[in-house]
Amino acid sequence: MLEFNHILLIGLALSFVIQVLYHWLVFARLAYYKSQKKSKKKRPVSVIIVARNEYHNLIKTLEPILNQDYPEFEVVVVNDNSNDETHFYLEELEKSYAHLKVVQINQSLNFFSGKKFPLSIGIKSAIYDTLLHIDADCRVSSNKWIATMQSAFLAKTQIVLAYAPFKSDDGFLNKLIRFDVFMDALNYLSFALLNMPYKGVGRNLAYSKQMFYQNNGLIAQYKISYGEDDLFINQSANKINTRICIAPESFTYSVPKKNLSLWLKQKKHQLSTISLYKAKHKLLIIVYPISLYLFYALSITLLFLNSWIIVVLILLIIRISSFLRIQKIALDKLHEQKLLLLSPLLELLLFAVQAFVMALNIFNKKINGSRYSFNR
Repeated sequence: MLEFNHILLIGLALSFVIQVLYHWLVFARLAYYKSQKKSKKKRPVSVIIVARNEYHNLIKTLEPILNQDYPEFEVVVVNDNSNDETHFYLEELEKSYAHLKVVQINQSLNFFSGKKFPLSIGIKSAIYDTLLHIDADCRVSSNKWIATMQSAFLAKTQIVLAYAPFKSDDGFLNKLIRFDVFMDALNYLSFALLNMPYKGVGRNLAYSKQMFYQNNGLIAQYKISYGEDDLFINQSANKINTRICIAPESFTYSVPKKNLSLWLKQKKHQLSTISLYKAKHKLLIIVYPISLYLFYALSITLLFLNSWIIVVLILLIIRISSFLRIQKIALDKLHEQKLLLLSPLLELLLFAVQAFVMALNIFNKKINGSRYSFNR
């Protein structure tokens, strides 16, 4: 019969193997990715932006998009019941840019909470099949953003996943938020390269209008306030119709939250949609963090028990070295700076925060469900 410390060692070995396999079979796909074939065809493009009280962001975001170096495109801005100066700003811009289309939505027309209804209206208003999505508070990295994104569309491509980092600034919270976005991209871009795409981010995403309607748009998600980007991609993406684009010219940058509570609220919204992913995708997402904490918990336990010390130390050194190696290559690939040395700590902290937020989501859902049942 196996002794207790032998069982712990077996668990440690299994979690170690899972970690290293993720590093070199999954994350390495992105880290060592080399740009593949690009389309030479210049498809006309519709850029979709949903804005609600985004005047101060639009004055920085919109003109660099309107002035893209691309032969044929339009920019569709859906003004979702803004009560700031958005309407007047867009009205003035329309006089100078014939390819700017403004769609006004009154609150009385938006029967659903969140971004899904105005986004659907924007897509319906677009005249071209290739749709590029960007948030009102994002900044394109170059005047080649449209050209670079659309060049990823080959004959069978219907979805292009891209990278949307946050701007670097001082402070630990900034590093944690940037690392969060990086790790998220490392996952969804790597799995897309493994022919298992499962999400995208609306801050930088492209797909065809035809495919949008073939998959019934966002009808299945209207009762959910969030997830208009990742849930749609989760239901629509497959190994044939999805490609990635990580050229620096395709990046779109956002300013991260400067307050911890605001960031946690944002995380709550983002993580609330994971429960609606396909079962296989949920498994892909949770295996890595579970094995990570299992690995460290078992390592600490065995060291505390003064058992298999040499083996534990060797596995710790190999695991951390493997992680740092793949992180360095992937961080360089996505042009992220000043995160490598802190990455082991940031990883542990990030997944702890995510576990905490997801637990809160489950708890709140049970509370709300109980109240709903009682009211019924």
